[in-house]
Amino acid sequence: MNVPQSLVVMTSRIFLQVRPLVHRHLAAWAAKAATIPDAELRRQALMSIRSKTFHCEGGSIYALLAGDRYAEAISFIIAYQTISDYLDNLCDRSTSCDPEDFALLHQSMRHALSPAESLIPYYKKHPEQEDGGYLVVLVDTCRKALKALPQYPLIAPTLRELADYYCQLQIHKHVRKEERELRLETWFTAYQRHLPKMTWYEFSACAGSTLGIFCLVSYAFANRLTPSLVQQIKEAYFPWVQGLHILLDYLIDQEEDRLSGDLNFCAYYPSEERLTSRLTHFYRQAALCIGELPDTRFHRMINKGLLGMYLADRKVSAQREIRRVARKMIHLGGGVAWFFFIHCWVYRRLRKPL
Repeated sequence: MNVPQSLVVMTSRIFLQVRPLVHRHLAAWAAKAATIPDAELRRQALMSIRSKTFHCEGGSIYALLAGDRYAEAISFIIAYQTISDYLDNLCDRSTSCDPEDFALLHQSMRHALSPAESLIPYYKKHPEQEDGGYLVVLVDTCRKALKALPQYPLIAPTLRELADYYCQLQIHKHVRKEERELRLETWFTAYQRHLPKMTWYEFSACAGSTLGIFCLVSYAFANRLTPSLVQQIKEAYFPWVQGLHILLDYLIDQEEDRLSGDLNFCAYYPSEERLTSRLTHFYRQAALCIGELPDTRFHRMINKGLLGMYLADRKVSAQREIRRVARKMIHLGGGVAWFFFIHCWVYRRLRKPL
């Protein structure tokens, strides 16, 4: 396996700079979550950190684009991703199916990106409400980071657009089973003519990632953005990189979601061949678009690395059809994808949970 020197350098920085800081932040948030008064909110907050550490580890790689301010970028990324994972747990496992409840909860993600907006009672319509200030402190951490960015006004509209896609998805996908497909299809039709050719479930996948936000904020910490670059990043990440990211996430969760009755976008493909074909299309379109960005090698490593990082998950080995798709996709990513696959396979089996 021919491993580029730049990949070895980036991996070293991930191990020595990024990952230790990620774990310190997550340990601090876990300590805060442990003080939540309501037992159910406390359980979901702690579970979201323990079971989704990987999300923060992966997202924080973008902090390397922030240069000397990578630690500030990590602080933002961990707080924002922790909000996302916490709310996803709340909505997935809630006794509520109220879209107004989900909309209020996810307003916190919009406020986390808008330092000037007033906060609201996010739990007003939720069955459990006493979180001891946990969600507000997460929101304030994000806002504090963004206030320190001279280029924040340049990225603010795009951050809000990407966050709005994400929040709308979370509202529609967590309502009653008999309502969610129609809601998602109707939502898709409002944007369909502005998108490349895709299905409603692929659009939903594109909306479900936070990677575009992390990329933009990290570049803003390095003070490297121009209006044209903001647009380039947005068009590369939404839909292509984000779509690939979430389709891979849903790919490995198919059996788990089938057993729990959760919505899974990969389950809508009519055949394994069509699923593989569309994953390949998203991967190739992402590769084409990020080839126009600065730090092209970095973005290509992320694109290839997504294949290795997700397909190294333990859940893949338990699903025969997914194993076949995984082998084809990792082969498509070449040596870099195999490098990340081997690294993540070993790391996940040796890592101690937080």
